[in-house]
Amino acid sequence: MNKIDYQKIMLNRILIADDHAIVRRGMRQLLLEHYPFATIGEAANVEELISLVINQQWDVVVCDMNMPGRSGLDALMQIKEISPKLPVLIMSMYPEDQYALRVLKSGAAGYLGKETIHDNIVSAIELVVQGKRYITPAVAEKLAEAVNSDLPRVLHEGLSDREFDVFKLLASGKSVSEIAAQLSLSSTTVSTYRSRIMEKMNMRSNAELARYALEHNLI
Repeated sequence: MNKIDYQKIMLNRILIADDHAIVRRGMRQLLLEHYPFATIGEAANVEELISLVINQQWDVVVCDMNMPGRSGLDALMQIKEISPKLPVLIMSMYPEDQYALRVLKSGAAGYLGKETIHDNIVSAIELVVQGKRYITPAVAEKLAEAVNSDLPRVLHEGLSDREFDVFKLLASGKSVSEIAAQLSLSSTTVSTYRSRIMEKMNMRSNAELARYALEHNLI
């Protein structure tokens, strides 16, 4: 019954972005079971993803949050500039209680943990192509908490998206020059972001950032 209901919504073009070919292949097979006539596009990095969004029409994008070079958040923001109405589902191995709120605020139509993709990807797509958001009960609770509080519950929620990207890379042990190359920024700009992060989070070293990130399951 569910399969028949799913196929009431005709999806012609679905774009998957993940740097792991085995993940893309598994998602392709799963989606074709429900949408056998759909075209499934694939991108292995953000540059390929943006090029496909610019040059072709898609019904929905499913994008990994962590890809080589630029992050899925970067991709999300650029896609929203190119095609504001195109729904984007962000998927990640990281806990939804740490990341879902941030990606939703950045314009994502939903957040999927990779461990639940097999069970939830089709229902999530069904919702977002109708202009709705895919939100789990846990994320709904986080949203309610955010609405009812004027202050971030945890320090990293006070960072901008770009600051958050730099923070994760610093916490992972990347140098300023390595981060600059990865994010296509100048070293001076990365150093400025680092200073802002330290000030906002009241920390004094990369080691403190790394410890915080580990304690909050951010890396």
